[in-house]
Amino acid sequence: MADDYSDTTPEWIETSALAAPALIGAAAGLLLGDLMNRGARRGIGIGLGAVGVAAVMPFLVGGVAGLVTGPRSKFGVRRKIQRIRDAGIGTPRSDDVDQELREQGLV
Repeated sequence: MADDYSDTTPEWIETSALAAPALIGAAAGLLLGDLMNRGARRGIGIGLGAVGVAAVMPFLVGGVAGLVTGPRSKFGVRRKIQRIRDAGIGTPRSDDVDQELREQGLV
């Protein structure tokens, strides 16, 4: 069953895995910062900052989309109610009903 599966990874492992690239980058920046001239440092810093912002954007967009259309928002509740109402039950077409009644001899 799908409900039997649970993620048992401790939260601190996931947090440290997410923080590791930032820490490595900061350490490399401290070690290599004095070896480059000021103009090169500025260009690399702006470039890495832009890459960092681009890397964070999917999380921000997903978070905002989750707040707007998530299960606890007004739109999410409406969507869930509509799915419950639709639940695979379509409205029968009148000609199909007429055909069934004719076959049964009721019309």
